[in-house]
Amino acid sequence: MSSPLQSRFAPRVADASCAKPGEDDRSTPDGQDVDAVVAAARACRLCADQLPLGPRPVLQASATSRLLIIGQAPGTKAHASGLPWDDQSGQRLRDWIGLSEARFYDPAAVAIVPAGLCYPGSVRGGGDNPPVPACAPLWHPRILPLLRNVRLTLLVGLHAQKLFLSGSMPLTERVRLHPADSPLLPLPHPSWRVVGWMRKNPWFEAETLPQLRARVEQALGG
Repeated sequence: MSSPLQSRFAPRVADASCAKPGEDDRSTPDGQDVDAVVAAARACRLCADQLPLGPRPVLQASATSRLLIIGQAPGTKAHASGLPWDDQSGQRLRDWIGLSEARFYDPAAVAIVPAGLCYPGSVRGGGDNPPVPACAPLWHPRILPLLRNVRLTLLVGLHAQKLFLSGSMPLTERVRLHPADSPLLPLPHPSWRVVGWMRKNPWFEAETLPQLRARVEQALGG
């Protein structure tokens, strides 16, 4: 089964401005091995001068992954551990989709390829910077076409959604009105800020999350 992103893996983002001449080869060689590309992504240092904690790309994927999660960028805890979503936001996301840590962190089942692979630093007053704009156009075209068994893709947060979903619909409307059977499902970012949003939008917990968990189980073959 082909990935739902096979025909739309080129993100709607800015050019890879931090790539050095000759290093922004976005082609994906035929027969390229997923593990080799993921290893190359983990070794990427192109944006080192833009990253306050230095480069540490955090992702997971394999040729057999059936669920793809595209978030925004790792936080400080994920940067320290090397595990994607290794914080309270990740705990909330795992609860939303109904997966244990063991299942979530199994790349044979779940691929996690964020919009920005490295921690982008924080903004004054709280919160993280947006993902480095160069990252997705450099690595998504190399990785996503190789994930041919992906059945469902979760776009977590506005930065991830802007890569693949057209239009400027507010997040609440996008999450509620997006077709439930779509291979691309938008979700709010599961940070502490979402708690208040969920109180104002009880339909998300009552209607969306049960449907989401069912779609995830279906994608994983459960």
